[in-house]
Amino acid sequence: MSIGNKALSGKVALVTGSTSGIGLGIGRALAGAGADLLLNGFGDPAVIETLRAGLAAEFAVRVAYSRADMSKASEIAAMAIEAEASLGGIDILVNNAGIQFVAPIEDFPEDRWNAIIAINLSAVFHGMKAVIPGMKKKGWGRIINVASAHGLVASGQKAAYVAAKHGVLGLTKVAAIELANAGVTANAICPGWVLTPLVDKQLGARAKEESITVDAAAKEFLAEKQPMAQFTTPEAIGDLAVFLCSDAARTMTGVPLSIDGGWVAQ
Repeated sequence: MSIGNKALSGKVALVTGSTSGIGLGIGRALAGAGADLLLNGFGDPAVIETLRAGLAAEFAVRVAYSRADMSKASEIAAMAIEAEASLGGIDILVNNAGIQFVAPIEDFPEDRWNAIIAINLSAVFHGMKAVIPGMKKKGWGRIINVASAHGLVASGQKAAYVAAKHGVLGLTKVAAIELANAGVTANAICPGWVLTPLVDKQLGARAKEESITVDAAAKEFLAEKQPMAQFTTPEAIGDLAVFLCSDAARTMTGVPLSIDGGWVAQ
């Protein structure tokens, strides 16, 4: 990044769903810019502890971990209190945790709908509610909600995910308006296809099923939605998050920022 090495020193960032994938990419970028980090997500405790300690050593920042369940408002609130005690409060909130399920509306299980809305949408509300008072008190804060191209356009069989991500954009705009003169910005990042370990696994399965190369499977996969035949990387999304935390972005608020290979330009 060109905004300056360790530009976020003294800031504390909470990234939900940050033990892998996009969330980890964002966490690494923020730590690389000097922010102390609160990781969150599920996984093997020993693996997560190795990750936590590795990040702390690599970037010379404080790194803590919370296993708070993003489907439970009480655990989200407790995580914010825990962050206040251990790290000194949250300056940067990245709402990234999310789940997916695919089915036609008439077949969509109610429990899957409720879970997706809880984690992909309600958790964003509860997270913002928990950290906004502290940000207002400090007179500085950055809220970054990881939405999706599906926050701007729809795809079939993704009713809950599309509804949730559209809702995230609405929540982001409301927060931006309410906090416009409090020194706090709220923006949404809207990725297209991102090359995460999960997507990499899906490409391998598709290649095997169709008896084609992984590269050919990737091109097919991308062409279904994106004009640009390239995946976005977690690292690129992390760099965008760091920019949104910079002074250069201080008047950017309420904005959905597409990083999607031209998906929603069509």
